[in-house]
Amino acid sequence: MTDPVLLTIDGQRATITLNDPAKHNRLDTAGLGRLREAIEAADADPDVRVTVLTGAGEKTFCSGYDLGSIPSGKGARPSDGRDSFETVMDRLEAMRMPTLCALNGGVYGGATDMALACDFRLGVKGMRFFMPAARFGLHYYPSGLRRYTQKVSPSFAKRAFLLSEDFTDEDLLRVGYLDWLVERAEFRSRVDEIAGRLAGLAPLSMSNMKRAIEQFAQAEPDIGRIREGIHECQTSEDLREGLTALRERRAPAFKGR
Repeated sequence: MTDPVLLTIDGQRATITLNDPAKHNRLDTAGLGRLREAIEAADADPDVRVTVLTGAGEKTFCSGYDLGSIPSGKGARPSDGRDSFETVMDRLEAMRMPTLCALNGGVYGGATDMALACDFRLGVKGMRFFMPAARFGLHYYPSGLRRYTQKVSPSFAKRAFLLSEDFTDEDLLRVGYLDWLVERAEFRSRVDEIAGRLAGLAPLSMSNMKRAIEQFAQAEPDIGRIREGIHECQTSEDLREGLTALRERRAPAFKGR
């Protein structure tokens, strides 16, 4: 059975590869556990000064979380364990040294936040983006909404979440979601160039300034109220209908309850 997440450490550089291209590198709970383990292993290695996160193949970086694993219906609660999507993304964001998300293809669903949990994002020309939460009635978790708003803009967050808008590679560069956009022929060499530069800078300075920048950027929303909204959506008929319609390849009939 193929390992869904690979970790390689070469001197000062760690590379985490999402490794299921046949399924667009999407993650289920087991895959999230492997991703967390890889993050923790890279973070614990004192020699690692930069971590690159990328996907196998050339079509998709990651299509996010396996929708069949999303709980819905009365009594459903979002997963809050150490391998929940939110917890693993927060752990990625908290890595002590800089992280580079090398987006080798399209980025969809929860993977759009995975990229934002990294410090830098390099995209390949031809990639696309969409966040389908509102298409099937899902309320996104607080830290993901915070990263969208903080690291790009409130306007982008609203276009992605409320309009469920698709974005092209040039759109992503223009709004600031991507730091760089390159041709596929240049992609690997540019990853090496950026990772090499990050690995060559003063690690103590880098880790402390990274933490300081994140602290300055943090907002203080009403997390409790946001989680109430998440629970309302998680237990709604709309989410159940949205997921059913997705499976049946039809338009959902939302009722607002």
